Amino acid sequence: MSADTPRRIVLLRHAKADWPEVPDHDRPLAERGRQDAPAAGLKLAETGIAFDLALCSTAARTRETWKLAVQEMPHRPRTSYEERLYDASPGELIALLNETSDEVDDLLVIGHNPGMHALADALSGRAEGDALARMSRTGFPTAAFAVVSFTGSWKSLEHGVGTLLDFWTPQDH
Repeated sequence: MSADTPRRIVLLRHAKADWPEVPDHDRPLAERGRQDAPAAGLKLAETGIAFDLALCSTAARTRETWKLAVQEMPHRPRTSYEERLYDASPGELIALLNETSDEVDDLLVIGHNPGMHALADALSGRAEGDALARMSRTGFPTAAFAVVSFTGSWKSLEHGVGTLLDFWTPQDH
C-alpha cells in the first residue's frame, strides 16, 4: 500500500440504550434502539462501502447495535471486539486506529459518545456540503454515523487529516 491510498472510516454511535439497574457496560438497547440499529445498517449498506474491518466496543449496547445493523448489509466484514473503544478519548481512539493494518481500506467503528463525535470533529479538517453543519447542529445522536476519508497509512492518521464526507442520523430517514 502506498502513502496515497484513499481510506474511509465510518464512526457509528450505538443505538438508543435502556437504563436498567445494571452496570453501564451491560446496558441493553431500548426499543427505539432496536428499531434505529437496522435503519443505520440499511443506510450503511446504501453508502456502498464494503468494510474490510469493523471494530466494535465490548459494551452490550454496541454489540447489540452491530448485530442488528450488520444484518441489513450485503457484506459482513471481519469484526474485532475492542475493550479500548469503551469510554475512550479522541486521542486514545486515534492511537487505536493507528494500529490498523494497512491492508484495511474501509473501517467501521461502533462506539460511544462523546468519543465518536469528538473523533469525527478532530479528524475532519474539511467537509463536503453541509455535513459538518448538520453534525454541529444535531450533535451525534444515538445510531448516527459520520463518514470520514483520508489518504495515507493508518499510522499517519491524526487531527485534521480527514474530510467529513457524510453525516447521517436516524431522524434523517
